[in-house]
Amino acid sequence: MYSFNYKKPRAISEIGCNHMGNFEIAKELIQLSKDCKADYAKFQKRHSRELLTEEQYNAPHPVPYNAYGTTYGAHREYLEFSLEQHADLKKYAESIGIGYATSVWDVTSAREIIELQPDFIKVPSACNNHFDMLHLLRDTYAGDVHISVGMTTQDEEASVVEFFEATRQADRLVIYSCTSGYPVRFGDICLLEIPRLRERYEGRVKEIGFSGHHLGIAVDIAAYTLGACWVERHFTKDRTWKGTDHAASLEVPGLQKLIRDLHHTYDALQCKSTEILDVEAVQREKLKYRKKVA
Repeated sequence: MYSFNYKKPRAISEIGCNHMGNFEIAKELIQLSKDCKADYAKFQKRHSRELLTEEQYNAPHPVPYNAYGTTYGAHREYLEFSLEQHADLKKYAESIGIGYATSVWDVTSAREIIELQPDFIKVPSACNNHFDMLHLLRDTYAGDVHISVGMTTQDEEASVVEFFEATRQADRLVIYSCTSGYPVRFGDICLLEIPRLRERYEGRVKEIGFSGHHLGIAVDIAAYTLGACWVERHFTKDRTWKGTDHAASLEVPGLQKLIRDLHHTYDALQCKSTEILDVEAVQREKLKYRKKVA
């Protein structure tokens, strides 16, 4: 009999910088994520002076309408929370029954978030070749490491897994299929990357995930059925708010329906336990054609 051991789906509400630098909005988005039954509310942590060159820091934001500062560096600084604020967000999330996580973009941010000891720390596609940071996460942090592989060659992707395998720690890795665009058109999502990742890394890494930047929620269900047991989507209260990520984010109704449908799909993905289920037996007796015997 055909069998596939589907794991229960886990949904990440990627708040990122959609709080617009407002701590109270960040807390509200955590509560809304919990209301939508997400498993984790996730943020981002950057140290812009470390991450950006002087030229990048002082350049104008490429989309002035979305800017929160006169330069790109000032914009990024405006959207940052301190380590103490992240600690408060973690405490608040856990107090209402949802997990806290953060993506880190540089060594200093990784070192700070490691202090908070979340269940996992995420490495965005842009930083999955930052081996100084990966070294820190591999050797000084005990939790899981989630890594997106958008805008990444297969050789680069393999080098990340091998880096963790070198110290027998790849069993802490979750690798996410991802296309780095905001938003991504459906033809560029490339869902069949998920079975490719499973074929190459299943048994070598802990699990496979999917990080989507598309519109709607149908694709995420397909990603789950293909083997991505983690599904991450950007989340906002209002897609018209000022900022880069809001347009590719889900609002409350979308995240609610996505998580509902993921769990319904999980319940449905099984073979019949008997040829005629109990629910069918009554209908069989009432409706099934039987040739009359003379």
